[in-house]
Amino acid sequence: MQSALGRFVTTYGWRAYAIPVLVILTIVLIVVTVHDSRSTASATLDTDPEGVRNTDVTKETRPIGVPTGKIQEAALPAGALPDGGPYTRTGKRVFHAVKGTSPRVGTGQEYTYTVEVENGLNPNDFGGDKTFAHMVDTTLANRHSWIGDGKVSFRRIDSGEPDLRVSLTSTATTRELCGYQIRLETSCFYPPDGRVVLNEARWVRGATSYEGDGLAYRQYLINHEVGHGIGYEAHEPCKEDGSLAPIMMQQSFGVANRQIVALDPKMKANPNYVCRPNPWPYPTAH
Repeated sequence: MQSALGRFVTTYGWRAYAIPVLVILTIVLIVVTVHDSRSTASATLDTDPEGVRNTDVTKETRPIGVPTGKIQEAALPAGALPDGGPYTRTGKRVFHAVKGTSPRVGTGQEYTYTVEVENGLNPNDFGGDKTFAHMVDTTLANRHSWIGDGKVSFRRIDSGEPDLRVSLTSTATTRELCGYQIRLETSCFYPPDGRVVLNEARWVRGATSYEGDGLAYRQYLINHEVGHGIGYEAHEPCKEDGSLAPIMMQQSFGVANRQIVALDPKMKANPNYVCRPNPWPYPTAH
């Protein structure tokens, strides 16, 4: 008597041998698909700044965004302040809020902000209070800015206690608030005041990496330091050679990983990657 297996083979012929192979291939395909999905999810998590966002950053007592490496200006040519117009070295260490408000832009968690200028700055150097405020407002309202992912929104006020004080600041006051561990002009977020400290020297002269594009650099400066203010404490390296630089990369000091790793020796980055300047958190937002 023919066995059940024999009858199966007699009935289906070569297909009887193909079926187990197809089953094995299907299992392999499922395993690979699951692995790729997990890998993709991990990659997305690793590159998503939301995963490392500290929404209680204003409770910190130290300045956020200050480079940790000890380095002199001569050791990092890309971070040197370019030649250009005049700026105020020492202000009055007192700020005034620029008059003006705006409707809420974006959705999600709301951050109120004031636009402030340190007393003692020369308006002719930076274009005046209204020009500075307009740049801050239009940058934060841009769909490529932090509102691009629908998780935060901004509303400008000119009285009361804001969440953020976006402040144009003299060099000396910037060094006082942000520190001067590295001998380069930098900016930062100073949590005790909720102050987004924008160094006027950088505002006026920009950065070598932006090759004279002052508008784009100012947009970057606003977005980067406000990014610290809404909780993105960590800096990021260039993640793909030739791609747009992450907004939380220290682009004021260069867009090549070899340059910025000198400021943060603990940062893991491919030293051969060089990015392109990018002033936006979400440059491809629609």
